[in-house]
Amino acid sequence: MRFLFSCLLLALLGGCGPSGPDGPVQVAIIGDPGSLTEEGVRLSPAGQHLRAATIEGLVGLDETGQVIPALAERWIVTDDGLSYIFRLRNSDWPDGRQIGANDVRQSLRESIRQLRGTSLGLDLGKVSEIRAMTGRVVEIRLTSPMPDFLRLLAQPELGIARNDAGAGPMTLAFDEESGVASLTALPPERRGLPARENWEDLVRPLILRALPARAAVEAFRGGEVDLVLNGQIDSLPLADTGPLSRGAVRIDGARGLFGLIVRSNDGFLADPARREALAMSIDRDGLMQPLNIGGWQSSTWVVPVGLFGNSGPQAERWENLSLQQRREIARGRVRAWEAAQGKDAVVRIAMPPGPGSDRLFAQIAGDFGLVGVTAVQAKPGDAADLELFDRLARYESPRWYLNQLNCGLRVGLCSSEADRLVALSVTETDPVAKAQLLDAANREIASANVYIPLGAPVRWSLVRGDISGFEANLWGMHPLFPLVEPTR
Repeated sequence: MRFLFSCLLLALLGGCGPSGPDGPVQVAIIGDPGSLTEEGVRLSPAGQHLRAATIEGLVGLDETGQVIPALAERWIVTDDGLSYIFRLRNSDWPDGRQIGANDVRQSLRESIRQLRGTSLGLDLGKVSEIRAMTGRVVEIRLTSPMPDFLRLLAQPELGIARNDAGAGPMTLAFDEESGVASLTALPPERRGLPARENWEDLVRPLILRALPARAAVEAFRGGEVDLVLNGQIDSLPLADTGPLSRGAVRIDGARGLFGLIVRSNDGFLADPARREALAMSIDRDGLMQPLNIGGWQSSTWVVPVGLFGNSGPQAERWENLSLQQRREIARGRVRAWEAAQGKDAVVRIAMPPGPGSDRLFAQIAGDFGLVGVTAVQAKPGDAADLELFDRLARYESPRWYLNQLNCGLRVGLCSSEADRLVALSVTETDPVAKAQLLDAANREIASANVYIPLGAPVRWSLVRGDISGFEANLWGMHPLFPLVEPTR
């Protein structure tokens, strides 16, 4: 599907393709074309990027993924780590009314209410109280310390809104017919910051659209967009677009979960030991070779090794066994089941369509085949025994990883005991006891074998050489606001 838009229409929105350092920044986010206009708090990557650009939170993220001030100009954290006190900038709503502490309290409370039943809602479980202390001072109290709380608070879903409108840092004009969004940076004084001389000469407009992967890559190759975001494993081979894009592919060393969620506990997968057999059979070191990804971090635990410090596992699972020995054990379990049942072991694996998924499936199917299991590829939504599970981490804590597999989310098989242990950690103030609870939950999920970890998520972008304000980072999020300053 070729990327085509009317030049007349794009001229009205700020240009028809890249136009040098003073023209509009043209950005395509890989995703459903309708995802830019999503409402509510369950957002796709396209919706997250647009929300972050138009509805600031108390804090935000810069292009490197670091937490920066946003509506809050500064903050303090009490010594016990239980209270975060924010002082607001002198910012206004689009109608000119000043943003006050009561607005922030009401917005955050409503967002947290809407997020119930989601993994992000679980992440926010430590928030016990939000108070408007004075007109411009807000306090958020936690049940126990959370060192990464500011990063959680910077998530786009927690932007401060009133009547679904925010205070920037960019304004939005959206063309319904074409699905094209035009974003313009607000002057500093409109955001409660000191005015800057010649502001209009320093910034660029930004044109944003959500496109299917192939269309986004073709648009980049044809010079119609400067930047492609949110590339994932399924579409990675499309990024190899020849000499025009050499050096343009950027891979985020992202953190998060990338593996196979177990959807069925029938037949061969009814027993945790047989599910473990599948996990043991995979050659993780060779998994990404067909995709030419160097430095990819594999994992055999839900929570990556090292994230607990000295409290959790210090080595990968089955570290004392070679790959050949693991496969021998797995093969024995498969043969025993087949002999008892009188039929072959077959599993269906759902993956998003795309050449990258095909290559990944081929590797996994080959590994399963070596222990006697036949793998059949399926699409998301089809009846499947296993499904590719791909999530970017919101913050760096064992609790984030464990929350993704919570039974309440119904993503697949789960462990209620692991959920119980994680829930106990939410109010535990002793850091050693908290780490022990989370480590026990990690081991419970591993013992139940309801998830087959593979490693870290893969995120890629295509970036034209004259674009500034873009940095590959650990979180796979690339805010739009830093892109609007021209390279001079």
